Amino acid sequence: MTATAPSARLPRADASAVPRPRQRARSSFSLGRALLWVVVGLVLLFLVFPVFVVVPVSFSSAKYLQFPPPGWSLQWYENYFIRPGWVDATFLSIRVALVTTVLATILGTAASLALVRGRFPGRNAINSFMVSPLVVPTIIVAIGVYFFYARVRLVGHPLGLSLAHTALALPFVITNVSATLHGFDERLEYAAMNLGANRWQTFRRVTLPIIRPGVFAGALFAFITSFDELIVALFVSGSGAVTLPRKMWDGLRQEIDPTIAAVSTVLIAFSIVILLSAELLRQRSERTRTATWAAEEEEGLGARE
Repeated sequence: MTATAPSARLPRADASAVPRPRQRARSSFSLGRALLWVVVGLVLLFLVFPVFVVVPVSFSSAKYLQFPPPGWSLQWYENYFIRPGWVDATFLSIRVALVTTVLATILGTAASLALVRGRFPGRNAINSFMVSPLVVPTIIVAIGVYFFYARVRLVGHPLGLSLAHTALALPFVITNVSATLHGFDERLEYAAMNLGANRWQTFRRVTLPIIRPGVFAGALFAFITSFDELIVALFVSGSGAVTLPRKMWDGLRQEIDPTIAAVSTVLIAFSIVILLSAELLRQRSERTRTATWAAEEEEGLGARE
């Protein structure tokens, strides 16, 4: 009998030292998320950085635009509220924006109902045409509006400026109202009409209260679009309809005092309030839509049982 030599045992590798595929994927995923957050933070800092320059300059005591400010003063806000040119331009921008908001909200809501509920040929083409101001360069729209207004003598008239801004603000209303209508349960309208309500009563008492958050959000975006618009105003405002953005543009070309920074700070605060209001309305619309879907699911489960 030949004795067999005991087999040499190889050293066992430590299992904890070998990276598992799940651990490698988790570490790479964490690294990717970290890099993503860094890039997002840098982009946000790049976008917000001008605000950290404009706001302190608006409180500067210097006679010219100077950063950092040598001292602090409210004289440029006083200059904005006292000088008639700035105040008149502000009130004109508010009036034009209000007219634009009313027109864009009415037309956009009606168009959304037709585009979402209607079944007719060319519906997608009409929808694309209605939202085309979002993708067409504003300078092209401004040139076309200027040549048309020059023939009908609307250059320098606030009504012409409101109509032009309505065309630019209409896509925002259509987008918000259409998104709300897609989550709307049409059976509620059928129930109201079965109970004797006509179409107008059904829309006023059933449809409008449910889609109201989307309508309000679209109206807010329409207002801020008109209030901040400059390019079309440069072409069609003339000398009789100088809006606040046009006044700011002229001030940058003719003056160098920090009144521009004070006006910009007021507009930034106003825009933040508008956007926060729109976000609150959007969240309310989402909660309404979620509640409607939950009610439909409960109804379906009850019918199955």
